[in-house]
Amino acid sequence: MRTVGVEEELLLVDPETGEPQARSAAVLARAELDDAEQGVFEKELHNQMLEFATHPQSGMPELRAEIIRCRKEAARHAGEIGCTVAALATSPLPVSPSVSTNRRYQWMAEHYGIATQEQLVLGCHVHVSVESDEEGVAVLDRIQPWLPVLTALSSNSPYWQGKDTSYSSYRSRVWQRWPSAGPTEPFRSAERYHRRVADMVATGVILDEGMIYFDARLSRTYPTVEIRVSDVCLHADTAVLIATLARGLVETAAREWRAGAEVPEHSVSLLRLSAWRAARSGLTAELLHPATMRRMPAETVVRALLDHVGDALTDSGDLDRAQDAFAGLLRHGNGARVQRELLERTGSLHDVVTECARQTQA
Repeated sequence: MRTVGVEEELLLVDPETGEPQARSAAVLARAELDDAEQGVFEKELHNQMLEFATHPQSGMPELRAEIIRCRKEAARHAGEIGCTVAALATSPLPVSPSVSTNRRYQWMAEHYGIATQEQLVLGCHVHVSVESDEEGVAVLDRIQPWLPVLTALSSNSPYWQGKDTSYSSYRSRVWQRWPSAGPTEPFRSAERYHRRVADMVATGVILDEGMIYFDARLSRTYPTVEIRVSDVCLHADTAVLIATLARGLVETAAREWRAGAEVPEHSVSLLRLSAWRAARSGLTAELLHPATMRRMPAETVVRALLDHVGDALTDSGDLDRAQDAFAGLLRHGNGARVQRELLERTGSLHDVVTECARQTQA
């Protein structure tokens, strides 16, 4: 069974007003006092962000419990200094982000200017174990067309600086401002993958391998494929669904590789259009079907993904849970829909944030 780990980035906010709070250093200082939390929480690019990483898990119920525990611990540490956490992929309220006083992040601020200042966006990264770099690259080459579906499912960033963007995942559009971000053409081998990474670093446009912001990449640290296209999800169950589908995609792609199946030949141009469509629509309209790159209803495309990974999910015992989770998402909505419904009901973005903070820990 392939193990799965999740990294989530959370927004630090005032529990009464929902205003973003630049308090990550203070929250991390509290977390470091707890021996059980060593290495779980990390600083991110902006002081309004807090990141945690789960331990690798083989079972999805165990991963769910870990995500919920980390969220509650993040809220506890934040509460000790007068703020709380919200699983929102952008701040609905206007904010002036402050870049962390970290040598790496200061380099980014100097080199990328306003693009760094505006990168207060919060994602969910899924790590799925692979047996080798060769298997990992074979997986990367085969999962690309399906990744926009994960963006649509997770979309949780309709607001930006106090305004409705008309997007479901505006975070993913902001993220594309990095020069190394986005989909990739097939690499065909681990050697070609590593050569491409080395060539990109050698340009000096990016600082190091850590700034390879492909939609999916080989992890520098772990023997995993890291899938990076999802918004941080408002609800833990949605994050588990994303992780379940990510593992299903990796296992399915690895089986196709071992069976000698051809790599899909979609161009980066089409993949970028598919990613844009997913960010714009979320689950509310149409997506591009990964097999044809033509428009189809979002529900149809997600069900095609479930069919595509169905054998892998059956073998891991996750198929029924994934289908139930998707049905629940259709009924209750992903984060983007929930945020818009909250604003329609309350008329206040402040109330949207405070209610989402409550739901983050529910």
